[in-house]
Amino acid sequence: MRQMLNGSEIVIECLKEQGVDTVFGYPGGAILNIYDELYKHSDEIHHILTSHEQGASHAADGYARATGRVGVCMATSGPGATNLVTGLATAYMDSIPVVAITANVGVSLLGKDSFQEIDIKGVTMPITKHNYIVKDVENLADTIRDAFRIARTGRKGPVLIDIPKDVTAATTYYESREPEKVYPVCETIQEKDLKEAVDMIAQAERPFILVGGGCTLSDAADEVRELAARIDAPVCDTLMGKGSFPGTDSRYTGMIGMHGTKASNIGVSESDLLIAIGCRFSDRVYGNADTFARDAKILQIDIDPAEVNKNVLVDTSIIGDVKAVLTILNRRIAEADHPEWMARIAELKDKYPLTYHQDQLSGPGVVESVYKLTGGDAIITTEVGQHQMWAAQFYKYDRPRQFLTSGGLGTMGYGLGASIGAKTAFPDKVVVNIAGDGCFRMNMNEIATATRSEIPVIQVVINNHVLGMVRQWQTLFYGERYSATTLFDKVDFVKLAEAMGAKAKRVTSIEEFEAAFKEAVELKEPYLIDCMIDSDEKVWPMVAPGGSISEAFSEEDL
Repeated sequence: MRQMLNGSEIVIECLKEQGVDTVFGYPGGAILNIYDELYKHSDEIHHILTSHEQGASHAADGYARATGRVGVCMATSGPGATNLVTGLATAYMDSIPVVAITANVGVSLLGKDSFQEIDIKGVTMPITKHNYIVKDVENLADTIRDAFRIARTGRKGPVLIDIPKDVTAATTYYESREPEKVYPVCETIQEKDLKEAVDMIAQAERPFILVGGGCTLSDAADEVRELAARIDAPVCDTLMGKGSFPGTDSRYTGMIGMHGTKASNIGVSESDLLIAIGCRFSDRVYGNADTFARDAKILQIDIDPAEVNKNVLVDTSIIGDVKAVLTILNRRIAEADHPEWMARIAELKDKYPLTYHQDQLSGPGVVESVYKLTGGDAIITTEVGQHQMWAAQFYKYDRPRQFLTSGGLGTMGYGLGASIGAKTAFPDKVVVNIAGDGCFRMNMNEIATATRSEIPVIQVVINNHVLGMVRQWQTLFYGERYSATTLFDKVDFVKLAEAMGAKAKRVTSIEEFEAAFKEAVELKEPYLIDCMIDSDEKVWPMVAPGGSISEAFSEEDL
C-alpha cells in the first residue's frame, strides 16, 4: 500500500521489510526523529541501549556473526558516528554484514563545521563495503534496501547510511517491498578451473585442507566435511574458520599459523596439495610467503578474485561462493584413500599435542574448563591477545558461528559487545566472553549494558596484570624490556562489575573457577569471573614474525 511517510517512518518500515528485530545504538540530537519513531515500534524492533557507540557496533557485529543475518547499529552525528569507526573496520576486515545508520546535521548545514557535524561518509569510505549520505527523502527507502542487499551479497561487509536530520523529517510516498532474494555467486565459476582442480586433487598423495572464514560465511560446513572424507585428507583452520570443520573430528589437526599447532604447520609444509577454502592468506597464517607450503601445489577457492595471488602465489583458483564450488567439486572428484599420509598426520598429532602447566590456574586451563562445563555447546566471544589464542586452541568448536572474534583488525574491546549481540540473538545459549585484563579495560562499561538490559553474558577475565601478548613478544624478541605493558594497578574488576550491577567472583584455582562458572550458568545473570594467572604465561607453539611456519617452536624447544 502506498502511503505518505516521513523519513524516520521510512527508516523503521524499511528495517521491518528486511526482517530486522534488534537494533543496537545510542541516541543523540541529530537522530532523535528516528529514535522517536523507534519508540513507537518497540514491540516490533527491540532496541539495546549500549554504554558507548563502539559497543553498539560490536554488538551488531556479534549478532551478525552468530546468526548469519545483517546486524544493525545506530548512532547520532559527529562523535556518535565516529565512535562506530572501529566496529565498522572490525566488520570490514572479517567480511561481516552490518548496516550502520547515522544521522547528521541538516542538509543546509553540511560543510559549515556545524555543531556535531562530521563527514562520516568520507571517514568510513576505506572501511565499509559501501556507504551513503541521503540528501533527498525520495531516495531514502531505495538506499536502505540497497545497503542491506550489498551487505549480504557476494563478499559480505558493513555498509553505512548517513541521513541528515531534515531528511528524517521530510515526507514522501512509501510503498513496502519484499527484500531482494540473495543468490550465491556462481557466474564466476569457470569449467576450466574446475577441471584443473579435479585433476590436482586426483594426483595428490598428501592433500591438506585449510578452512577459512569464507566457509562460515557461505554456510559450507557440510560440504567441507564431505570433501575431507571423499579425498581422505587432514583439515586445519584459520582463526576465522573455526567450527566449519568439527574440532572433535579425527581429521582435524588444529589451527595453522603463528600460534597454530605443530601438526598443522608441519603437515601443511609436508603436503603436496593445499586446498585453501575461503581463506585470504593473512600474514598470521603463512608466516614467510616464500617458504609457505613450498612443496605443495595450492588450490584456492574464494569469492573474491582480489584475494588470489595477493599474499601467496597459487597454482589454480576457483572464484565463486564456497558452498556452490564445493557442491560441484564433491560431485566430480573420485573417492581416494591416503593411509600413509593420514598415518603421518596422526604421528604429528601424537608427537606434538597442545600442552600447558596444570599445577596452577592458567589461561588454557580456564578455557578447557569452560569447554567441559558447557559440553562444547557455548557461543564463545573473545577480545584479542593471549586469551584469544587459548580460546582458539583449547575449546573444540564443532559448528560454525560458535567462535566470534576479531581476526583481521585484532580489536581489543570487541568481545563484550559481541557477546551481548550473540546472547540477544540466542537467549537460550550460554554465551561467554573470554578477555584479558588489558582488553577488558577497553569497553568494560558494556557490563552496564548487560545489567541494564538483563542480558546474562558470562565475562571471564584472564587477569595476568600485563598486556600478555605484547609482553610475550618483549620477552622473546625485545630482551625482556617491558615498556608500557605492566598493568599492576589498583583497578578491582570484581568491585567494578558489582558497581555496574553484575555478580562477580575472583578466583585463584581451577576449583574456584569451576564453582564460580557453574554458579554463573545457573544464576542466568550478568556475571564476571576474575581469573588470576601468572604474568609470564605464554601461548605455545609460536612462529617468529616472518618465520616459516614449519619452524614453529614451543617452550620445550627454548
